[in-house]
Amino acid sequence: MFDPTVYDNLKVGFENHLYDLDNLDEIIHISNRKDNLEMASMSREFILEFCLRQHTEVKGEVVLRSSLEAIAAEILETPGGQPGCHLELRFSVMTLEPEVLCPAIRSIVQLSWPAQRLVQNIHYVYGESSTLYNVSTNVYFDRSVNEDQMGDIPELCEHLVNVLTQLVQLHN
Repeated sequence: MFDPTVYDNLKVGFENHLYDLDNLDEIIHISNRKDNLEMASMSREFILEFCLRQHTEVKGEVVLRSSLEAIAAEILETPGGQPGCHLELRFSVMTLEPEVLCPAIRSIVQLSWPAQRLVQNIHYVYGESSTLYNVSTNVYFDRSVNEDQMGDIPELCEHLVNVLTQLVQLHN
């Protein structure tokens, strides 16, 4: 019989809660889903992209990753092994003024996750005259997450929705 890994259990936890926010509560709209198995490194990655309903200009993503080492440590019950996953949250906003928006986005995101590493990037298409910039903000949880954090998923998703709401207000 199949014994789900930490990755599988966390993935299902995020799916259940975020799909409930989409289908039942109608707060968000899930616009993309990726469930990748990287054959070269035998790693797994799950990405769920969403936005607030009626506000597609700001997107959020939950990214869950697991390496071969973490999966093997769990399946083989390796003494001292660290079974778990890496969690990343992403936000993206299109703007004409990234210099103004970046500091404001940073302070909004840091209110919800003050202890986490935050990286912002600005992307644009070179050579376009009226360039729209895509400001992406990534929140990295630099520690491994496991089933001990399953109870935190509803609160984390609530923070995601709050941050998206504030970013939509900032954008408009």
